[in-house]
Amino acid sequence: MPSELPRQVRYIVITEACERFSYYGMLSILTLYLKNVLAMGEGETKESVHLFKMAVYFLPLAGAWIADRWWGRYQTILRLSLLYCVGHGALALLEGTRTGIYVGLTLIALGAGGIKPCVSAFVGDQFTAAQHGLLPKVYGLFYWAVNIGALFAFALIPLVRDHWGYRWAFGIPGVFMGLATLIFWLGSRHYRHTPPACAAPLPTPDQPPLPPGANARAIWRIILVLAPVPVFWALFDQINSSWVFQAEKMTPFEILGYKVDAERMQSASALLVLIWVPVLAVWGYPFAERRGWRPSALRRMGGGMVCAAISFLICAWLQTRLDAGVKLSLAWQLVPYVVLELGEVMLSATGLEFAYSQAPPQLKSTVMSLWLCTTAIGNFLVAVITNLNSRFVHASGAAEFCFYAGLMLFVAALFAVIATRYQSAPPTGGAAGAAT
Repeated sequence: MPSELPRQVRYIVITEACERFSYYGMLSILTLYLKNVLAMGEGETKESVHLFKMAVYFLPLAGAWIADRWWGRYQTILRLSLLYCVGHGALALLEGTRTGIYVGLTLIALGAGGIKPCVSAFVGDQFTAAQHGLLPKVYGLFYWAVNIGALFAFALIPLVRDHWGYRWAFGIPGVFMGLATLIFWLGSRHYRHTPPACAAPLPTPDQPPLPPGANARAIWRIILVLAPVPVFWALFDQINSSWVFQAEKMTPFEILGYKVDAERMQSASALLVLIWVPVLAVWGYPFAERRGWRPSALRRMGGGMVCAAISFLICAWLQTRLDAGVKLSLAWQLVPYVVLELGEVMLSATGLEFAYSQAPPQLKSTVMSLWLCTTAIGNFLVAVITNLNSRFVHASGAAEFCFYAGLMLFVAALFAVIATRYQSAPPTGGAAGAAT
């Protein structure tokens, strides 16, 4: 079996790093921009941020459908990337207005949402059937690129905002999205393409058509496994809302002269992922194998859910101390970050590989969009709970963190039951790999 990654993968991985810099750069300053510049309250700001993220992760259904049915993954990525660039431009040029936010975020959601399932499936398309054993390696690299982009975005864009204002802070991510589009185009002649359904060749005698309903059955089996995952994202994505509000009440700290405040603290998320990925791959999972604790994909995902619940219990403890008038350094928030990011690596990187490897060959983008929809549903869940809480319950602080932790533990138990009944599909044609 070949051991080297196809050369064209480098273009896709670099593209993903630049695109993620553009997205997270904008997101790093969005919460406090809505709250402080556009004068939205905490509740409205939290709802707005999570509804935007819901759109970003729901629209992959449309992008995947277009890619799998009509344009193909390559053309879908290239065309919608241009729309993505225009969205960043609108945020920068119409800075300070609600019109700019509505237009810019809508276009970014259409662009980012449309290309997300295609990029993660397109990188898998670059592998032959003989190379399917390299999928864990490439998706680990892919996830590394995502977090490299996020790390620098969260660390640098708030700094740009502090020195040059919001127009530059929104504009620079747009420049990186343009760079991402250019780099992706430069790799065009090297890519392997999977034709869309309208152009797919007829089955050959050695590749008989699938039995009627086989694709539908495979999709429903995957959906059943992914059904509990949205609650994980309902917790995780609050690092861009609830955790920022908590961090505002804590005392910033410095590392080698670099001030870490509520917005820049978000860079800890990506940094810890970059640490946890190799730690788990080199020491964590091998250690579990030696002890006989077979760390299958579904077991890792379940473990990630438990970590998310624990991180929110830690946040609840921190919030209790803050509400009691104790002055806490923002460095304390690193404790729940460490636990939450362990959970993200166990669930997200694994889930991405699981979704691709279990998908029928002609529905790779569609299944990747279903994986991304778990994030959309999670963010919608936060928006709904926030709205209901502000209207009827009025819970806040530690009680709110404890509610999410309890919800996550309940869903993790449900996921464990589903996982024990799941039968892994064999490797599919092309680049698919087996889930374990």
